[in-house]
Amino acid sequence: MIAHRGASWDAPENTIAAVRRAIEMGADYVEVDVQATRDGELVILHDRVKVARAALPPDTPTLDEVVEECAGKIGLAVEIKSPYLHRRHALTARILETVSARRVDPDSVVVLSFSRSAILETRQKRPELRTIQHVAYVPIRAAARYAWGVGFDDARASRRGIALAQRLGLATTVYTVNNQRRIRDLAALGVTGIFTDRPDLALATLTRPSA
Repeated sequence: MIAHRGASWDAPENTIAAVRRAIEMGADYVEVDVQATRDGELVILHDRVKVARAALPPDTPTLDEVVEECAGKIGLAVEIKSPYLHRRHALTARILETVSARRVDPDSVVVLSFSRSAILETRQKRPELRTIQHVAYVPIRAAARYAWGVGFDDARASRRGIALAQRLGLATTVYTVNNQRRIRDLAALGVTGIFTDRPDLALATLTRPSA
């Protein structure tokens, strides 16, 4: 179970508080969005940043702070948000450097993106890391040539698409799911991971018998 931007139903998304709640709830991974500030600092925010680090809300964590918080406690799913920032700030390379500097277990890190170039760069520089290509703009068969897995928007996650990805040997993830029935349905399809704002509800749904 992957806590989407932390346990963002219970705490402000993409904050240390949300990360800690995800750990307390027993999520397998916490997913965070990485952006670069105007002065080049790597911070955890969903939307593109147009200001310097000092102008952001005080509870906006850096990537380094989140990596430190997660180490040894929960897996980390890092989403590289913007192809533009990926190029301008060497975003992918710097994210990988941050993870390497903390000597995080590679098995506990997943890199995901809509950007094909970000995933390819990750595969080139850190081939031991698992990568998830979101397939909103990339065909599943194309992603199978270079990615470890694929990410489906739940609104477009069909049985057929999931089955195709599985036949191609890809891990399958779906985002963002907070409905108990849908969580059960996806689990029955054998998806690898489910992104949710409510990891406590999702885990309870999968551990108790359905009515």
